[in-house]
Amino acid sequence: MKLIRYGITLKRLTRDDLELLRTWRNSQQINQFMEYREYITPEMQETWFESIDNPDNNYYIIIYKGEKIGLINEKGFSRFADKTSESGIFLGSEKYINSPIPVLASLILLEMSFFLLGGKDSYIRILKGNTTSIKFNRQLGYQLCPGQDEIENQRYVLTRESFITKTYKLRKAALRLSGDPNMYVVWEPHDYESGMAQESEELFAKSELHSDDKWEDGCHIFWSPIDVENPYIRDVDPEGQTPYKYYKKRL
Repeated sequence: MKLIRYGITLKRLTRDDLELLRTWRNSQQINQFMEYREYITPEMQETWFESIDNPDNNYYIIIYKGEKIGLINEKGFSRFADKTSESGIFLGSEKYINSPIPVLASLILLEMSFFLLGGKDSYIRILKGNTTSIKFNRQLGYQLCPGQDEIENQRYVLTRESFITKTYKLRKAALRLSGDPNMYVVWEPHDYESGMAQESEELFAKSELHSDDKWEDGCHIFWSPIDVENPYIRDVDPEGQTPYKYYKKRL
C-alpha cells in the first residue's frame, strides 16, 4: 500500500525494508531519542514486524525523490471504538531533518487518519528533553496531556479539530507548492493477498467521498481531492465494519 501526496510517497513497511529500518533504529542519531535503546538484532526486528503487520497498525517508509529516508507510523488505530491512534516519525537520512519533508509526511498520515478513516484523536510520546521534537509536533497542533509533568516519555494529544485549525496554513502552502489537490492510495498485489486492499476498498465504497480509480501494472489506484478549506470527513459506522473480515496473515 502507498499513500502519495505533496510529492512524497508513504509505502507500507514490508520485510524487504526491515534491515534498513534496523540500521536506522540502532544508529545513535535515532536511538538517543527512543525510550527503548537496547541493540536490536535481526531476530528481534522480525519478531516486532510479526506483531505489527496487521490492519490495526500502519507503518510506512517515507520516500522522497525515489530515496527511502525514514519511517512514519500510526499504530493501534481504533476506528471502531474511540477512534484514536498513536503515531511516530523518524528520519534515517540526516540531510532531510531540517527540511519540510517531516512536516509533509506527517500531514499525509494525519489527513488519511482524520479525513479518510474518520479518526478523532492522535497521540504521540516524546522524551521530555527532546525539545526539537516537541516544537515540531506543537506546530501540528499536539498538546501535552494532563499529568505528564513528572513523566520522562510524555504523552501528547492532537484532536481532529486542532489539526484542521493549527495546520491550515501549512496544508494550504503544501498544496500550493505541489499543485495537486489529490491524495493517491495505491493497493499493490500483495495487499490483495493479505486482504488489506479489500477492506480498504469496502471502506471507500461505503463513504460519500468522491474518488476516481484505475488499474495500472497490477495495482489499483484511487485518488480524491482533499479540500483545505472544507475537508470531507468520513463518518465511520462501527456496526458496519469488521477490521479482520478479509485479512490473511502473510507467511
